[in-house]
Amino acid sequence: MAKGELRTINGPILAVRETEPGFFVTELVTVGANLLQGEVIALDHRRVVVQLFESPTGLTPGLEVVGTGRPLSTCLQPGIVGHIHDGIQRPLRVDREVSRRNLTHLPPKNWLSPDSPDESQIESETILWDTKITVSPGQYLNAGDIFAEVDETVAITHRAMVPPDISGVVVTSVPDGQYTTGATIITIETEEGPKPLTLTQHWPIRNPRPIQARVTPSRPLITGQRIIDSLFPIAKGGTAAIPGGFGTGKTMTQHQIAKWADADIIIYIGCGERGNEMTEVLEDFGKLIDPRTNKPLLARTILIANTSDMPVAAREASIFTGITLAECYRDMGYHVAVMADSTSRWAEALREISGRLEEMPAEEGYPAYLASRLGSFYERAGYVKTLCGLEGSITVIGAVSPQGADFSEPVTQNTKRFVRCFWALDRQLAYARHFPAIDWMNSYTGYISDLEPWLTKNVGPNIPALREKILNLLQEESKLMEIAKLIGADILPDQERLILAIARVVRLGFAQQNAFHPSDVYTSLAKQQTMMEIILHLHDICQKLLEAGFAMSNLQKEDIFEKVIAAKYKDFNSNDEMLSTYIKEINAFYNRQLTHGYRA
Repeated sequence: MAKGELRTINGPILAVRETEPGFFVTELVTVGANLLQGEVIALDHRRVVVQLFESPTGLTPGLEVVGTGRPLSTCLQPGIVGHIHDGIQRPLRVDREVSRRNLTHLPPKNWLSPDSPDESQIESETILWDTKITVSPGQYLNAGDIFAEVDETVAITHRAMVPPDISGVVVTSVPDGQYTTGATIITIETEEGPKPLTLTQHWPIRNPRPIQARVTPSRPLITGQRIIDSLFPIAKGGTAAIPGGFGTGKTMTQHQIAKWADADIIIYIGCGERGNEMTEVLEDFGKLIDPRTNKPLLARTILIANTSDMPVAAREASIFTGITLAECYRDMGYHVAVMADSTSRWAEALREISGRLEEMPAEEGYPAYLASRLGSFYERAGYVKTLCGLEGSITVIGAVSPQGADFSEPVTQNTKRFVRCFWALDRQLAYARHFPAIDWMNSYTGYISDLEPWLTKNVGPNIPALREKILNLLQEESKLMEIAKLIGADILPDQERLILAIARVVRLGFAQQNAFHPSDVYTSLAKQQTMMEIILHLHDICQKLLEAGFAMSNLQKEDIFEKVIAAKYKDFNSNDEMLSTYIKEINAFYNRQLTHGYRA
């Protein structure tokens, strides 16, 4: 066991003199009698550099530093889903205390604090889990095979797997029953001798878990948000970035995706964000019902919080802890969506640690390896065939918080190198209460061709064409608005005024959603297609009327445009009923104009 003596303390960076050799890079170490956790990040002869995952308050030179002999790892066992952890996977609890400044007027204050490591370890080791054994003695198990199942929550079944570096014949197995996470479930005879396996498995957070093969993403991650699903879709196993300035709705957009996406498991990583946001997520998700399973939303959610007042080194580790947990559940055959909020705060932690290490800074003070670290995170997403033959996926959606909403800053620009979906949030849309505030002019997706066969088969063959027409209307509106600001919209020709009118219907009736309206908070893909068909049918009818000599000013006197905008709030027994109802309304409008309208 390697040992050393603490020499200098520079915030979370510790310089240690090696007294008993054996330290290695990425090794988890403990510092002092309180066993504060840290990670070896550099070795120079007998000098060891450690980044501390906890506050260095109270540390003094001379304390003993002891190596654990293993890298910083996630502990995969039942009891992770439905709970909140810090950046190095220690359980967190929500504390409440009445403010001392004004007991009468101020509400209780919420914040997160870690459980004692000893208490959390004792608690996790004493819980009995109903375990179903899926193998029998004499059976040969390959790496990654499932040997036991546990109902972790009402929505998720935890599948205990053979570690990726072990295979062999089952020698002994216990009967179905209640067992702790540390109890031996089966014993495998390997080339190196018998190996007992429990419900617990450890995996280093910096190392991607092995897979059998990668599969081209071909199924969309359905979020229920129309501007995402129809205009800028993301595939299961894909990557996306949500950049935006302060107050543009990055966190709320991720919350909506987390609540409504058709992923089996949601991993929400609060990286450097405010602590009250994470406690609100914990409380809200505990009350909400998952529309897919009709069970509590928290029953399929893992929360990882490293808030702005927590140690920066643990913030840097938090997103790798989250992605490693995602890989573990992906290997069980689940489709996992990872929300990282935000990677800019994570990059700031990298910059602070790099500065304390006196490394040569690159652009805006970020370390030169910023791009490679971002890549090592986003590249672990994907749709895969697991070692045991199941299919699983990890979809990564990272929020970026560029200062001053400047998308040319290093984190945003380097993120664009690794993501295929870019949902740029616009400050003007957000201030106009247009949510999601995704700017259709600066956003893009690279998954259209991959998803087109699935959409054509499962939704309808018109989706790609409808999407292209809707985007063309929005792009034409953007060009015309520049002219309208100078000379006024009333002077424009009727054809161009029609584009402005229909684009307004698209913006208000399709792109904008109300998260507090039960009929508008979530929209199925079939209904999204129906809504686009209704809007484009209105455009075609108005086009015919203009060609017949009718004036746009007269067409706008009727309320048909407002009726189509309000379609998102209407409930119908089927999408066909909705389509036929509004087609009749629009056709009736057309006939009224032909009968009673006035030509220009």
